[in-house]
Amino acid sequence: QVQLVESGGGVVQAGGSLRLSCAASGGTFSIYRMGWFRQAPGKEREFVAAISWSGALTSYPDSVKGRFTISRDNAKNTVYLQTNNLEPEDTAVYYCAARRARGPLTDWSTVDYWGQGTQVTVSS
Repeated sequence: QVQLVESGGGVVQAGGSLRLSCAASGGTFSIYRMGWFRQAPGKEREFVAAISWSGALTSYPDSVKGRFTISRDNAKNTVYLQTNNLEPEDTAVYYCAARRARGPLTDWSTVDYWGQGTQVTVSS
């Protein structure tokens, strides 16, 4: 069983940045594609970013492309989400996810492991 623990959330002014971290334990981290999702109150869960096992491939939706960057450090069993130029609309609980699968990096129809989430609040 793999455990994922997010950290790095907080309150930031619009235009600011946060670096979210997701530490994995209990499994072979490098074999999993990793992703970030977010969910705001009253809204559906939204895909934010994904990264392949090696870190060579990444994927983002248009809503965050150019502002957010996903990366991973397999030696530290950690995946990161650098969030820049934050907007109030980015306010949400951000979740880390892991999936061992082949196919498109954007395919998160199933998820093997979820983190507990970290709150990001962007004020104007």
